[in-house]
Amino acid sequence: MAGLIRESDIAQVRELNRIDDIVGEYVALRRAGGGALKGLCPFHDEKTPSLNVRPTHGTFHCFGCGEGGDVIKFIMQIEHLDFVESVQRLADRVGYTLTFTGGGTSVQRDRGTRMRLVEANRAAQEFYAQQLLTEPARPARDFLKERGFDQTAAQRFGCGYAPDGWDTLTKHLLSQGFDINELYKAQLAKEGSRGKPIDRFHRRLLWPIKDLAGDVVGFGARRLYDDDPIQAKYLNTSESPVYKKSQVLFGLDLAKREIAKRHQVVVVEGYTDVMAMHAAGVPTAVASSGTAFGTDHMAVLRRLMMDDDTFRGEVIFTFDGDEAGQKAALKAFEGDQTFAGQTYIAIAPEGMDPCELRLTKGDTAVRDLVARRTPLFEFAIKTMLRSYDLDSVDGQVAALKDTVPLVARIKDEAKRDGYAVKLAFWTGWQDESMVVRRVRETSGSGGKAVRRAPSHRPETADGDVPRPAPRDPGLRAQREVLKAALQEPALAGPAYDALPEEAFTHPAYIAVHRAVLAAGGAASGLAGPALLDAATQQAKQGTVRMVLSELAVEPLHARGEVDADYVATEMAVLQESLVGRQINEVKSKLQRVSPVEDGDEYRRLFGDLVALEQYRKALREQAVGGFS
Repeated sequence: MAGLIRESDIAQVRELNRIDDIVGEYVALRRAGGGALKGLCPFHDEKTPSLNVRPTHGTFHCFGCGEGGDVIKFIMQIEHLDFVESVQRLADRVGYTLTFTGGGTSVQRDRGTRMRLVEANRAAQEFYAQQLLTEPARPARDFLKERGFDQTAAQRFGCGYAPDGWDTLTKHLLSQGFDINELYKAQLAKEGSRGKPIDRFHRRLLWPIKDLAGDVVGFGARRLYDDDPIQAKYLNTSESPVYKKSQVLFGLDLAKREIAKRHQVVVVEGYTDVMAMHAAGVPTAVASSGTAFGTDHMAVLRRLMMDDDTFRGEVIFTFDGDEAGQKAALKAFEGDQTFAGQTYIAIAPEGMDPCELRLTKGDTAVRDLVARRTPLFEFAIKTMLRSYDLDSVDGQVAALKDTVPLVARIKDEAKRDGYAVKLAFWTGWQDESMVVRRVRETSGSGGKAVRRAPSHRPETADGDVPRPAPRDPGLRAQREVLKAALQEPALAGPAYDALPEEAFTHPAYIAVHRAVLAAGGAASGLAGPALLDAATQQAKQGTVRMVLSELAVEPLHARGEVDADYVATEMAVLQESLVGRQINEVKSKLQRVSPVEDGDEYRRLFGDLVALEQYRKALREQAVGGFS
């Protein structure tokens, strides 16, 4: 078949089509030294680029799977075309006219080939686009106009209209030299109930679906009329030799260069959403056509984003509701999680899709939607946490019980530990090392690598509390303040008695503080053995009484004589730690409150945060001043 094209024409086609330009239409390439370029091979799945392109030689070769050859061979492999079809494709690309030798006319010789089916789809798209300008297509134009798209936008995306009449398109294409079998193959026509060919689409707004090379391979059709006998809102071209719904994405032909440039793709759910994103200044938007977004789609996008071990691109999914987003997000915890770590979720407010968002709030809101994307794992975890009362200990415990197993399913160990730390923060749980340990144990990796913090369990198995380590640096201020209250009550005085129970985090120290207050407090007038005896009477038998005895005799760690400044400084350190925890709690709440949907609550919490930060600053200055 190669003999049907003159050898001089084949050589000219090779020369006019640079190998790096052609391969670059499908794969992101970067310099590899020695005049070569490299990228992820499109012919097999890989994470590290092994495809090598030599522009000066006009060749490509993959060191992973062994595929290689010239620009014609590349098109043959990537588009599943034969030799003549590939040469014709490349010739058309640069506007070069081929001269065929023998074999009859080109149309007759190529009947039923992939190229002929692509040509039929292109002719159909041109026909549909012309029909959109006619009077019967006014409802289709109104549909676009109501969604914010003018004629320029419609032309850019190739929108068209399938007219009334059973075989209007079919007759037009037959008059253009195509035969009925080609139209059946391309899914442009089908056999009617009376055995006669009829059009696949009738009285619908159409969008052409193009492959990565920009060829029309199918259509998506939107219902416009209430009396349309087909109830489905959208119809798509059925699978054909040129249309594989698991491998095509609407808008990819327009978005591919920006996707490769920005290393980012925004996946939306509908044709008008793609148009809205592009119109709003998000030119990396695409949508799946007639099927869910799948692994084949992702493989195409990875090659464009050059998503290998040295770079991680972003895949941002937009959803028009939390429920849909949560359902999709939870799927990320299943399977091999190949792309989950680089995937983000963006939920439009008030259940709007990107098209509605643009109409209601403008282009800036659409861009902000993408900018405010949330990592997929974070989105899934936070969505689960919304159903719990995280202001209560019971709610925090219940939330951790349900979300720890979810975090444990993250396969990347570094990410898993990172999200375990975040989970502690999001729930307001103070002992983050415990959460990390629980996640590791649940995942099966064990908790040995985690630095174990001192146990802060409320009670031991026999109902007693654990004894705190006397030299635990994290509890130093708590221990010093309690010692001051027991040994120097005149210096601690009312300031100590005003300390909230939350200032102490260890159960033993909490119990000691309660016992001192129950005995009358540091301002009670009791001192020495009398105060210790009164406090001991208020404490349970066991660890708390033992700790009370320790604290009453253990020297304070003042550099010199214990005075009011030293006691005040230690209490400032203790209060600063408490305020720090309160700040973290407020920040955690702010993470769960939408500034758009819950503006009043958000502003109230933000005001609390500012006040707490100022108080913390004052306490730090007091603490530093006392130690200087």
